[in-house]
Amino acid sequence: MGNLDKDTQARVNQWLSDEYDAETVKNVQDLIDQEQETELLDSFYKELEFGTGGLRGIMGVGSNRMNKYTIGKATQGLANYLKKEFPKEEIKVAVSYDSRNNSQSFGHLVADVFSANGFQVYLFEELRPTPMLSFAVRHFGCQGGVMLTASHNPKEYNGYKAYWNDGGQLVAPHDKNVITEVNAITSVKDIKFDRNEKNIHMVGADFDQLYIDANLKLSLHPKAVKAQKDLKIVYSPIHGTGITIVPKMLEAWGFTNVTVVDEQSKPDGNFPTVVYPNPEEEEAMSMAMQKGQEIDADVVMATDPDADRVGVAVKLPSGEFQLINGNQIGSLLTYYVLSSKKELGQLKDNQYIVKTIVTSNLFADIAKSFDVKCYETLTGFKFIGEVMTKLLGKETYLVGGEESYGFLVGDLVRDKDAVNSCAFIAEMAAYFKEEGKSLYDVLMKLYLEYGYYKEKLISLTKKGKAGADEIKQMMADLRANLPKTLGGIEVVEVRDYQHSESTDMQSGKKSKIDLPKSDVLQFITKDGDVISARPSGTEPKIKFYCSVKDQLEFTSEFGQVSNRLDDKVRLMMDDIVKD
Repeated sequence: MGNLDKDTQARVNQWLSDEYDAETVKNVQDLIDQEQETELLDSFYKELEFGTGGLRGIMGVGSNRMNKYTIGKATQGLANYLKKEFPKEEIKVAVSYDSRNNSQSFGHLVADVFSANGFQVYLFEELRPTPMLSFAVRHFGCQGGVMLTASHNPKEYNGYKAYWNDGGQLVAPHDKNVITEVNAITSVKDIKFDRNEKNIHMVGADFDQLYIDANLKLSLHPKAVKAQKDLKIVYSPIHGTGITIVPKMLEAWGFTNVTVVDEQSKPDGNFPTVVYPNPEEEEAMSMAMQKGQEIDADVVMATDPDADRVGVAVKLPSGEFQLINGNQIGSLLTYYVLSSKKELGQLKDNQYIVKTIVTSNLFADIAKSFDVKCYETLTGFKFIGEVMTKLLGKETYLVGGEESYGFLVGDLVRDKDAVNSCAFIAEMAAYFKEEGKSLYDVLMKLYLEYGYYKEKLISLTKKGKAGADEIKQMMADLRANLPKTLGGIEVVEVRDYQHSESTDMQSGKKSKIDLPKSDVLQFITKDGDVISARPSGTEPKIKFYCSVKDQLEFTSEFGQVSNRLDDKVRLMMDDIVKD
């Protein structure tokens, strides 16, 4: 193993010591004996770090893998930090887990460590969605919480989302401070693994009703639901936690005609019917769409394994079903909430919505037309939650979302909530059906009124240490050679969130960006197009986002305008995406 650097070799040697159990030591030794140098490097070249979604990685042995010791170390570090931040309080934490392989055992491991540290632990008896964990943190008055999930990642992954006392994921300074505490743990002996049973309180199915009842109070048009109670809804949990609560929520809302995709209804961490359990992917939505076609559904929905993201397919005038993207779902929800609030006389001066910097500006256009403020945050719903917490008691949050299929209506939680979103999407479909419109009709209405926004996302996967280095170099090259044109269109502004500054490309004038630092570059063209480059905080990927806009005069021109924008997007992306 002569090519391993000194720090990596030191980590390997540590994991061969008697601090670790015999099975772990054997697994490390097997990698050495089999001369699996690349696997050793990827497994040990660093410690897992908190990104935009917390701790996430491939399950296996090593400091850069999800396993008993990395999870135990993260939990002990979080526990040490909570003790420092709340020295005079009895500390309470909530713990939940999704359907992934090992999620339940990891969840109990986390509960063990917290209980051994003297914390009162509210542990879900069975798998439940991420938003319910956020709700539990707030409901039980906890100082923190942990959700075991890798969201929509492939089956080899698991993850650890850490939450603060507001029910939101860790943000600055807590995220970095927890890492400091985690890194301060140099020995497995510093981790308290011995479960203290009397400190663990099981959260049962009766908690579901508390969450359902709280959401039901947010309903905007119960009369429309009552009139359209037999609305044909197809729902798939894609082998995840959504099955435990989404059908119950829709039933409580008043919908009586919900068809669950049977082949994907059972929680299963191997996700046997899909390549990726991600509702952003057409392949993952295909069974639900097929079922929608069979029964002539009004709306088709599917949630990811921890039920914080939702994908939607709508019926076209032809009767065929078509997936809509996260920007379109969020725009529909934003319009529905704001137009309904206006209709009901509930719009006030101190209300707001939130979007991320890579989410469609259609959100902001809709908000502006209703005289509602739109705040912008960095990518990651934890930053939307942070805005909600900062403005609590001063301004009122209505709705928010991000292009990656995460949305939230109302402020019951501080994270994206696909269960809440499913209920509102169904209610929205019922309300507009009462008016004789489909969701597709409403989307066309938005494009006619605000302009046709079209977006594209390209993700390049770069695995392991070599991949991480390559992504870092790609961003460095972009900064060193800022494009003057994209697709033949002049770039007039560059926003560098890493350096917190925006540059006018014509005058050279720089202005401050008032957001936390983040490794994101945005290029704004003279046409108002927005192209963004951003390494993912949760996956070994670099992502390129493109958003363009054109006027749509008549729905009959939709295909023509769409093709024109496709060509524009392709030319721009060809100029910036170098694989």
